[in-house]
Amino acid sequence: MNLAIKIGRRVGVVCAVVAGVAAVLPLGAYAEGFDTEHIFGFMIGSDVGEVGEREFQTQATGRFAKDGGRYRTLNQELELELVPAPNFRVELGASFSAYDISRVPGFDDRRQLSWQGVSADFRYRFLDRETAPFGMTVALETRADRVDEVTAAAVRSYGTELTLAFDREVIPNFVVAAMNVSYEPEWTRMPRTGTAEQDATVGVAFGLMAKVKPDILLGAEARYFRKYEGIGLDELSGQALFIGPTAYFQLSERSRLTATWSVQAWGQHAGSSGALDLVNFERHQARLVYGLNF
Repeated sequence: MNLAIKIGRRVGVVCAVVAGVAAVLPLGAYAEGFDTEHIFGFMIGSDVGEVGEREFQTQATGRFAKDGGRYRTLNQELELELVPAPNFRVELGASFSAYDISRVPGFDDRRQLSWQGVSADFRYRFLDRETAPFGMTVALETRADRVDEVTAAAVRSYGTELTLAFDREVIPNFVVAAMNVSYEPEWTRMPRTGTAEQDATVGVAFGLMAKVKPDILLGAEARYFRKYEGIGLDELSGQALFIGPTAYFQLSERSRLTATWSVQAWGQHAGSSGALDLVNFERHQARLVYGLNF
């Protein structure tokens, strides 16, 4: 039994336990309006929290299926979130990854568990939807990785993701909509060969969440990405559209759980006439996020 399957099963057990706890907790005691900071899975909302808030968050992201062979990866992030000033949030994190890659074209076979790298995320809210037509936040995340997040090869990688997040309650206290626009340049160097490369990904995402119970939100996210060679968007490498459901549970006054899954509904690798891009992107992506205020 390989490493990635073992870890995946353990994560599945944890998810089942947490979901079971969520099912038996009394609902309706904690929800007051929308706090969009954490209700989406792969997207972000415009809320950043209140001054003085401190929060621990664990985020597990799985990516599955490439163009042939077996491809399974699991990334586990541990994050500390702080709100030191009004409308400003800081997040510091470290991540670990497990890989099970076999017979994937262009990839070396790998089964490994690695310390991935570190990250820092800064967000500032320019518009509060309580006093403006919509909420708007600018997020800047920078990270340094020692393992390539796709191939699991040893690298020295530095990336930055700039995101504009907008949201608005389309039906007050019932349905909230969000849009993200992102640009993510990345610089990668191979220590063994000394070769270096640059690429960039731009994306736009739309999400909709509805409050089906006071402490349960259900919805969906649609995300479209274009991958380029060069940070200046020099040459298109591929594109993909992901669609999938998202669920949010307020477990208690201090804890929460978000679960989401997306499938590549359409895509195209540069120079190919196929209906999917399984070279630059995966067929399936899933994420489970647990947060605790303290």
